[in-house]
Amino acid sequence: MENCRVRFAPSPTGALHIGGVRTALYNYLLAKKLGGTFILRIEDTDQTRYVPGAEDYILEALSWLDIRLDEGPGVGGDYGPYRQSERESMYKEYAIKLVENGHAYYAFDTPEELDERRNAEKAKGNHNFKYDHSVRKEMRNSLTIDADEVKRMLEYGTPYTIRLMVPTDETVAFNDIIRSDVKFSSNELDDKVMLKADGMPTYHLANVVDDYLMKITHVIRGEEWLPSTAHHVLLYKFLGWEDAMPQFAHLPLILKPTGNGKLSKRDGAKLGIPVFPLSWDSEKEEDSFKGFREFGFLPEAVLNFLAFLGWNPGTEEEFFRLDDLIQAFDLNKVSKGGARFDFDKAKWFNQQYIINSDTNTLLGLVRPLADAKQIDCTDEYLSKCIDLMKERVQFLPDFLEVGYYLFEKVRNYEEKPIRKKWKPEQRPMFEELLEDLLSLENFESASIETSIKTFMAKYELGFGNVLPFLRIGMAGTMKGPGVFEMMELLGKDEVKERMTTAYTAFDGIKAG
Repeated sequence: MENCRVRFAPSPTGALHIGGVRTALYNYLLAKKLGGTFILRIEDTDQTRYVPGAEDYILEALSWLDIRLDEGPGVGGDYGPYRQSERESMYKEYAIKLVENGHAYYAFDTPEELDERRNAEKAKGNHNFKYDHSVRKEMRNSLTIDADEVKRMLEYGTPYTIRLMVPTDETVAFNDIIRSDVKFSSNELDDKVMLKADGMPTYHLANVVDDYLMKITHVIRGEEWLPSTAHHVLLYKFLGWEDAMPQFAHLPLILKPTGNGKLSKRDGAKLGIPVFPLSWDSEKEEDSFKGFREFGFLPEAVLNFLAFLGWNPGTEEEFFRLDDLIQAFDLNKVSKGGARFDFDKAKWFNQQYIINSDTNTLLGLVRPLADAKQIDCTDEYLSKCIDLMKERVQFLPDFLEVGYYLFEKVRNYEEKPIRKKWKPEQRPMFEELLEDLLSLENFESASIETSIKTFMAKYELGFGNVLPFLRIGMAGTMKGPGVFEMMELLGKDEVKERMTTAYTAFDGIKAG
């Protein structure tokens, strides 16, 4: 398709939820697949909900994930400004045009009057009051007030809103790329406010006007916006823009890990999992969250994981870096049903990407974490630690936390195998093994392995009678990298100190 133009249009009301990131990703993939343009538009018409720092957060999150803007704040483009608050002056004329064409009207109802009517309806048992075709002739608006009086009220600055006049007994239909033919009865739709009393447009008017002026060809957004699309289709019709109406695609919900209900930011806090790309700090502790980046995810793994939350390439292949995703992506392969947020799958993706990352790349990511923990080691040593641990970690901090024993003394020893197999009377034999190792001129893994095997042959011992004690002595646990490689990395002096300490500890554990 020529001139494909898509936009990601978040509101700066706080941290960007991971569902929003998926929406940005799908928009980006389609634009790049079709050789088109990816636009970031900040929808900040509701200034009461604006949160300082939220826009910077959005930009930083997209940058971390390498989702690059073609147009947007800080980038520019031919269709700016790209913040709706900076486009305020252009919306009112379209709202007035709707009134002049008989498709909208001035509403002078005060908030207090609306609350009074809403409460009156509740008293009658109607808890879902809508300002629609059934009540508009009973309210204070330009449909019920004399035209001269309306003119006078406007001239004297009486506060008003402009509401869309939804027709009755019509079917509003459109084709959705994901959901095929979608239809709404106009009688189910309310007369939504288009222009607020403060002169700012609502989401609905601004969204359609901006999409039209920015020549947007595809609107890809979450399923929760599907009901609003009926009003948007009416706006395209009433403004005479039907031929320019974009193709719609409404993405499935991202569900809780249990599969029951929509994933929320509270789920992240409750389950101890990230549901935001980056951490978000707030004065209120309950509104602060840890992000995928700070959890220790690689951006490539996050993109791969997110891509599969609702999309499937139709093959058995699971690993797609960004360029591969661009080539494989197809909106027609996005599912209608909700996608379960399987955090175990996310961890698995991250583990695989860590395993397949080169050491220098990982060094660049782990080094700042080591510096933050004031771990004093050279890049050469840290690189060797990364090589030993990369198949044994799931997150970047694990290199330093799971593999802490490569940077400091063993904190405690795994007791079960010691209680089961350690025999204090064998300690002189193990001290002999330590002497054999310390006598090696070339303290490298191959020489260490040969020496240990020679010792085992001498005493007719199997690996299970020797290596567990060496491993626990070095790392405190049965898990971890290879014993021979770990000894080489730690060096002769450290091995001597650790094993001497460990033998004594083993005797105490066995005695206890």
